[in-house]
Amino acid sequence: MKKLLLLTALFYSLLFANNSYEKIEFEGLTQISQRVAIESLNFQSDNSYTQKEINTAIKDFYSFNYFEDIWVTQEDGILTFHFREKPFISNLEINGYKTRDEDLELLYTQMNIKKGNMYTKQRVQSAKKALLVALEREGLVNSVVEVEVEDINENSVSVVFQVNKGEEIIIDKIDYKGSTVLDSSDFEEVIFNKEEDCCFTWFFGMNDGEMNYEQLAYDGPRMRDLYLQKGYLDAKVSPPFAKIDFNSHRANVEYFIEEGEQYSVEDIVLYLDESIVPIDTIMPKLKLEAGDIFNIAQLRKDQEYIKTQVANEGYAFTEVQFNINPDKEKKTVTIVYNVIPGDKVYINDVMISGNTRTLDRVIRRDVYLAPGDLFSLTDYKDSINKLKRTGYFENVEIEQKRVSASKVDLLVKVTEAPTGNLIIGGGYGSYEGWMINGSISDKNIFGSGLDLGFAVDYSKIETDLSISVTNPAIRDSKWSGTVSIYDRNSEIDNYNSLYGDRDTTERGIIVGASRAIGRHLRAGANYEISDSSITYELDPSENEDFITSAITPYINFNNTDDFYLPRSGFIVGTSYKFVGLVEMQSMVLVIPILNIFMG
Repeated sequence: MKKLLLLTALFYSLLFANNSYEKIEFEGLTQISQRVAIESLNFQSDNSYTQKEINTAIKDFYSFNYFEDIWVTQEDGILTFHFREKPFISNLEINGYKTRDEDLELLYTQMNIKKGNMYTKQRVQSAKKALLVALEREGLVNSVVEVEVEDINENSVSVVFQVNKGEEIIIDKIDYKGSTVLDSSDFEEVIFNKEEDCCFTWFFGMNDGEMNYEQLAYDGPRMRDLYLQKGYLDAKVSPPFAKIDFNSHRANVEYFIEEGEQYSVEDIVLYLDESIVPIDTIMPKLKLEAGDIFNIAQLRKDQEYIKTQVANEGYAFTEVQFNINPDKEKKTVTIVYNVIPGDKVYINDVMISGNTRTLDRVIRRDVYLAPGDLFSLTDYKDSINKLKRTGYFENVEIEQKRVSASKVDLLVKVTEAPTGNLIIGGGYGSYEGWMINGSISDKNIFGSGLDLGFAVDYSKIETDLSISVTNPAIRDSKWSGTVSIYDRNSEIDNYNSLYGDRDTTERGIIVGASRAIGRHLRAGANYEISDSSITYELDPSENEDFITSAITPYINFNNTDDFYLPRSGFIVGTSYKFVGLVEMQSMVLVIPILNIFMG
């Protein structure tokens, strides 16, 4: 007992004994600054420390999660903290799964790992689990992932994920037990996982039957939503039950469905401050009316319509809540909308970011809200769609940032898209000989919004040159203009025995102007004048020289929500070409249109 007390006293005396130093140094420290390191020491007095303070400092340094080992030495009055830092991941690969750079970048994001990350076993194991989940989501069951970690040097490692993909599960049959109102063809319109078609599964529009585990969990809710669109408010759809034969990698999927009864709409009630928007102006525009079969999709559209009408009056943060009150005996529902408008707000400022190439003014002219304007949800949505329709950007977001009760900033965030094209081709034919064609174009040249293009086609018998430029918004106005110049030459050897060779030359210019009518409609006209000549080798008396002029009025409508991948809206247009205008009138028309275009 006395020895134990003596050892305890000795331990505490060493632990709390004061030791002095003249200087503190840090060796092997790169992840944190020396100022932060000194602050982390937290010694109680100048030029002295206790062992307890050293232990606390080491523990605090470990909490940064940057270091594999830390130790302390003292020599000649210098107290030195030594650090061995964890290595970095300088090489990262996935073999056996995904090859495109875009797919790999997305996968690394899902795995929460990338080059430059600090290497830890926990990080790599977590990434491995995420990779297995990604494989399962694609229906690749029993996949195996091995991780190879190799030291490159003291400070970096290489991490390689070797993937042995499992087999895909093919769905032979899906049973919808209990469904009488809807059948498999109805469900196939909304679910992701479908039965394998009997043949030609590789052909467009055919189902290959590959099971996607991630989407399988959402197919049941999709089916129930379909019932809600048909008025079956009490419908229940069980989670999918999959019977998988791992020898053949085939599966049957079963759903158990209780359909219930169909409901109709008895009444619609709207609670709204009529000083904002009169209720009588909204109710006739709603999709669902009393007496209709209940439809959840139409209800959502009505909810959005009500919100839009109120938010167009400046109430940017409007909320529209709804309650569905069913009457089980009558099989009817009463829909109650409650509108919470919040405060009326004005635009404080419009700020643009992400445009590394496109000029601010090119973006700003397509934003229908400006500082001082009253907020409008329609203007807000149309601005996003208009920017996406330009084709200049891969992604467009407009964030609403509230700066006060009555003011909001709009943060326009864009991601530039490649807008230039370079095409070069060629070939050889026994008739035309060597053929070369090429074109270069950019629909957003130097970020100005101008569309510039040049094309050339050349062969032994034909040469075709063209250059065009389009300004979609002259001086940032509603007017647009286009100019195109072309030069075409063709030569046909031995056209016939009477005429010999025939040479054709055509040079012309197309000038056009149009004006936006509203936000989606554009009307304009193109004027073309060309000078053509045809010459015959053996009979010059048949040679022809003539001028052709034509005007083509047109009108186009476009309310799509994206240039590259539209999900809503449509494009429609019509035009009519008049040929045979008087030559002098033709030249007079070209000059003013050119002046307008050049500004």
